[in-house]
Amino acid sequence: MPQSVLYYQDQTYWKLKKACLQSRGLFEDPLFPATNESLFYQRSPPVGMVWKRPKEICTNPQLFVDGISSRDLHQGSLGNCWLVAAASCLATEPSVWKKVIPNYKEQDWDPRHPEKYAGIFHFRFWRFGRWVDVTIDDRLPTMNGQLIFCRSVVANEFWCALLEKAYAKLNGCYETLEGGNTAEALVDFTGGISEPVCLEEEKVSEELEKKKKLFKSLMKAHSRASLISCSIRPAPGEELESQMSCGLVKGHAYGVTDIKRIHLGTGLLSFFQARKLYMIRMRNPWGSTEWCGPWSDGSEEWKQVSRGEREKMGVTVRDDGEFWMSFDDFCQYFTDLVVCRRINTRLLSLHKTWAEALLFSEWRQSPDPLKNRSGGCSNNQTFMQNPQFSFDVSSEDDSALICLQQQDKRADRRAGAGQNLAMGFDVFKVEMNRKYRMHLSKGKVASSTYINSRSVFKRVELQQGKYVVVPTTFSPGETGSFLLRVFTDQASKLRELNKDQPEPSCWSCCLGNPRLVSSVTLHSAVGLSLPATENEPDVYAVIKCEGQQVRSKVHKGTSRPEFGLQGIFYRKKPQKPVKIEVWVKGWLRDTLQGYVTVPAAAGEMGKNEVLRLQSPRQGAASGSILVETSSSADLCAL
Repeated sequence: MPQSVLYYQDQTYWKLKKACLQSRGLFEDPLFPATNESLFYQRSPPVGMVWKRPKEICTNPQLFVDGISSRDLHQGSLGNCWLVAAASCLATEPSVWKKVIPNYKEQDWDPRHPEKYAGIFHFRFWRFGRWVDVTIDDRLPTMNGQLIFCRSVVANEFWCALLEKAYAKLNGCYETLEGGNTAEALVDFTGGISEPVCLEEEKVSEELEKKKKLFKSLMKAHSRASLISCSIRPAPGEELESQMSCGLVKGHAYGVTDIKRIHLGTGLLSFFQARKLYMIRMRNPWGSTEWCGPWSDGSEEWKQVSRGEREKMGVTVRDDGEFWMSFDDFCQYFTDLVVCRRINTRLLSLHKTWAEALLFSEWRQSPDPLKNRSGGCSNNQTFMQNPQFSFDVSSEDDSALICLQQQDKRADRRAGAGQNLAMGFDVFKVEMNRKYRMHLSKGKVASSTYINSRSVFKRVELQQGKYVVVPTTFSPGETGSFLLRVFTDQASKLRELNKDQPEPSCWSCCLGNPRLVSSVTLHSAVGLSLPATENEPDVYAVIKCEGQQVRSKVHKGTSRPEFGLQGIFYRKKPQKPVKIEVWVKGWLRDTLQGYVTVPAAAGEMGKNEVLRLQSPRQGAASGSILVETSSSADLCAL
C-alpha cells in the first residue's frame, strides 16, 4: 500500500517548477536561501565562499555520470562522514535511491531541451512515519570554483551535492550535519529499522560459529536491499578519526558496499578448490585512506583469485576509498555494525513477510498520577505512569521487531535544544483478556537499552499470547512525541491502553460497579486421567469468571500440558469463585475432563497452589493443576 508524501514547508516541486518554466526564470528557494544562515549557526563561512549554480561550475552538469555508484562521493570539509557513508550505501541499491531521488530522469539536465531546466530539485526522506518531499534550488557553496562540501569524483556530477543540500535544509542548515549517527541517515533513506550490532561485546572475532552466523545474516540482508555501515570505536582518551597503522580510521563511519563468498584458485581449479573466503567491501567517505592489510588494493593475495572473478568483484588499485578485506579481519578490527533492514510487508512475496503496526503517542506531564504519562524508566516508582501499548502474538513462537522512534531534534540545534531524549522500552507478558492499563510491574520478558538516539530497536522472541510494551524516557518528567512500530508474523492488533479500569455503566447503581481485580494464572496440569486412545490427546483450558472467560491454545499430544494461561477479571461479586476447566479436544465434540473452583477473595489463596481437579463424571480420577491467583480491592497505588 503506497504511503502518502508530506511536502516539506508546503513546497510542492511540480507547482514551483511549472511557475519557473512559465516565468522563464531559475528557482530561488526563499525558505533555504543562498545566505550564511543556510550554512552555519555557530561559526562564520570561510572567506571567499560563493554560492554557484552547477552551470557556473562546469560546462556540462549532470545528475549522474555513467550511472550512480558508491565511488562517486567525497566528503568535503563538513564533518558528516556518517551521512556520506550512508549515501555510499544508498548508491548500491537502485530500489532505495530511486525512492530518495524520485523521477530522476525528469530532474536531470537535458542538453536537447535546455529551456526545460528550472534550477529546481527534490528529494524524499522518511521522517517519523512519513515520506517527506524536500524541494531545493541548485545553488551550492563553492570556494575557488570548487564545491566545498560533499562532491563527486567527477567534476560535472551533482547528485550527492544536491542530496546533501536537501538533507541540510530538512535539518536546518549545513552545520547541523556536523557529527551524527549513520543509523539515522539509513532510516531516513529507507523507512526501515536500524539494528545495531556490537561486534566487540558479542565477541564475534573469538567464536567461529558466531562469525559464520553473522556473515550469513549480513549476506542475506545485503541481498534484500538492506543498507549496512560499520565503525571502529575509539578507546577512552583516543582522538576521533585517528588513523591506525593498517590504514583504518577510528571513530569514522564506513559504508558497506558488498559482501561475497569467493572461491580461491584460478581457472578450473577455482571450481574444485575446497577453500572459500568470506569477503566484505567497504568505502571510506573521504574518498581515500584505505585498508592496507591482506586483500587490500594490489596486494599479493589477489593472485589467488581468477582475473574474471576480480573483474566481477570490481577490484581496483586506485586510492578511491573503497577496499576489500577478509571477514576475519573485519571482525577483528571493527567494533560496531549497523544493519538498516527494509521490512518486507508485501502480501505477495517469496521472502519472509511481516505485519506492521505503528502508533504515535507522547510522553506528557500531569499532576494527576492517573493522567501523567512521563514516569521515567523502571528504576522509578512512577514507571507504570508511562504510555502502555498491548499487542498480540498469534503464532506459537514468533520474532517481534519493536522500534521506538522520537521526533528528530537536530533541526533545533540552532536554539540550543538539539539533544535527543534518552529512551527505551520494556516488554511484559500479560493476561489474554487485558483491556486496561497495568499498575504492577510484573511479567517482564524483554528490555531495550536506553540511549539518546533517534530510534531504539530490539528483536524479541515471544510465545503466543498478549504483551504490553512500555516506552519510556530514562528520567521522569521528560516530554516529547514518539512513534512505536511493531512487526510480527501476523497482525498484532497494536493499541494504546488509555483507561485504568472499567467505567461505571448506567446499571452500576443497581448491579454494582466492578472494582475487585482478580488475576489468575494457570501454569500446568499433571496426572490427568484421559480417554484411552492410541496417541496422546489434545488438551486446552478455560478460565471463567462472572460471564467472562479466557481460553488457552490447544496443546497437542500431551497429558502434562504447560498452559501458561493468564486472565484478569474486574469483579462485582468477589464471594463467587473463579472456575477453571480442562477440556480434551474431540473429533465430534470436546469433552470436559475436570474443573476446579478457585476462591478469589483477597487473601484466601496464596501463590502456586496445586488444586485437585473435580471430575464431571462419577469415579473418574482427573489429576491436578498448578494455579496462581492474586486479588486487589482496588487499583495499586501509583
